[in-house]
Amino acid sequence: MKLSEQSCRPVKAGDPALSGNEVKDQMPAIPQWSLADNSLQREFRFKDFRKAMEFVNAVAGVANEQDHHPDIYISYNKVRLTLTTHKIGGLSLNDFIVAAKIDLLAA
Repeated sequence: MKLSEQSCRPVKAGDPALSGNEVKDQMPAIPQWSLADNSLQREFRFKDFRKAMEFVNAVAGVANEQDHHPDIYISYNKVRLTLTTHKIGGLSLNDFIVAAKIDLLAA
């Protein structure tokens, strides 16, 4: 099943983060995202501030639905998203699921 078709599952403190190999295995499914400091990052550019905010609001909807929230940085027509699972200090499958769902919004 594609990542974008999956749903996030609760993660508890003490659950293991994905291993380096597990992260590598998931990266091809979200090729426009990059790894940085135990997180996934992607920058999006829009025509103007209004379009950027419409996108941010759509991302917020996905994040609330999945109960997994990215860090969002907005600079006029640019939106940078960072996903990580803070409870475990690294990446979980939830980060990849939300990234894939966000990619569908941007398509």
